[in-house]
Formats: sequence, structure tokens, C-alpha cells
Amino acid sequence: MANALQIVVCAGIVPDPLQTLEPITGASGPGLKNEMVLPAVLDPWAASALYEAANLAAKNPGSKVWLVSLGPKAKLQQVMMTVAQKVSFELVPVDGPIGGFTDAHATAAVLAETIAALPGLDHTRLLLFGGWESATRGAGVTLQLIGERLGITDQFQGVDQIDLRDDGSFEVLERVEGGKHQASVCVGAPAVLGWATGNLPEPRNNPQIGMANMRTIMPALQKARPATLAANGLRYTSVSLPKQQRDTRVVKDKTPDEIASELVEWIGAK
Repeated sequence: MANALQIVVCAGIVPDPLQTLEPITGASGPGLKNEMVLPAVLDPWAASALYEAANLAAKNPGSKVWLVSLGPKAKLQQVMMTVAQKVSFELVPVDGPIGGFTDAHATAAVLAETIAALPGLDHTRLLLFGGWESATRGAGVTLQLIGERLGITDQFQGVDQIDLRDDGSFEVLERVEGGKHQASVCVGAPAVLGWATGNLPEPRNNPQIGMANMRTIMPALQKARPATLAANGLRYTSVSLPKQQRDTRVVKDKTPDEIASELVEWIGAK
């Protein structure tokens, strides 16, 4: 139990990427057409973080995994029917808006407050997991902001692997340019880890795990506290699908600076 961890995974739900997503501007701001009826899935980046958390907890007896998710209760219930069969966790739902047009600072504030209120949470054993990126908006800062609000300064982004040592320290492999990894050693928890794809495959469905999880998931969803996200001055002038255009040239012997300059000029011309 010396290395028993408390792992909190922040994971949002997103529309199934196989669906056609059409952005629209409504009375309350930008959103997706028929968003509430689109089938949803757990954000793929955050899903990798959840699987890595469950694997780490299984290797360290006494560890616990919480899944903190912000979204409409009906959508969370739909997604959890599938996710619950993958790995063991305790769901901490927050009933709030879904979508890629919410402010990252407002989202981080709600999630940090929720995590801080978890009963029995020991910050000296806390590892905060989440996706390095997101399938909704790719802000890349939400997890970092949550960590800062919780006073966690040791943060790693683009993580593919974590190796826990007997003394409580751990080595982290973070993605860097050129298909390489940066190896860092952290003396121990608390720490924030934004996961890339990791090294684990998606776990198989296990009905027994699903039934055990659903005993706590359904009551948690019924008691999910509502949350509103402030715009904080964030305003979108318009939303639209990106234009599809392909203009390919094969050029050799150009420096990176020349290529970048040409790309900037090409983008500016559009």
C-alpha cells in the first residue's frame, strides 16, 4: 500500500466522430446542429488517460480511480453504459453544457472545485490525468488550468508512459519533435499528466465490471450537481466548416524557414 495512488481522470464526452458535424450559430451562441441527438462517446484522448489510470491502479493495490466528467446527465448516462464495461472507476458527474465552444477557464474552475470536494482526497497521493488534446476544441490548456487551481506545479503533457518506482517517484515519457520522447523523473505525487495515446489498447468489454460500476454510476448521475459555465468575455463572430482545398507541389532543397514563410503567405492570401 506504500504506492497506493488516488488518480482523478478528467474526461469530457464528444459527438461520435463518425457523425457529420455541422456548426451553427443559435440564440445562445455557436454550437452543433442537432447536438443533443447526436450519439456521444468519451473523448478519445481522455479515454487513453482513463485506461492508463486503471492499469496503474491495478498494479498498485489500494489505489482508486475517479472519473470526473462535465456534460448533460442524459448524455453522460448514454456514454457510461459503454465505458463502464471497460475498467473500474467511480464516476463524479457534473451536469453542465457539452460542446466545443465553452471557455476553458470556466470549465477548469468547475472541474477543479469538483475535484477539491472529493471526500477523502489526499493531495500527497494525487495524480491528475486527462487528455493532452481534445476531440471537441483542442484548447490544450484545460487540464493545466485545473492543476494550477489545485496548486499542482509538476505537470507533464503529451505523456505516453509512466513508470512508478518503489520510493513513490516515477519516470514519465513525453512526446517531443522528431518522433522522440523526453524522459523526466518526478519525485512523486501530486502531479498532472496530460496523456497522448499511451501504449495500451482499448480494454475489452467486461459485463461484470460494467455491473459493478453501474451500481455507483446511476446514483451518482441522479445526484449530479448542475453547473453553468460563464462566457468570460469569449465571443465567436462566426462558425463554419473548413473549406476543402488541395494544392500540392513537390519541392526539394527548401529550408524550414522558407517553407514556413511560403505557407504563411499562402494562408494569408486565402
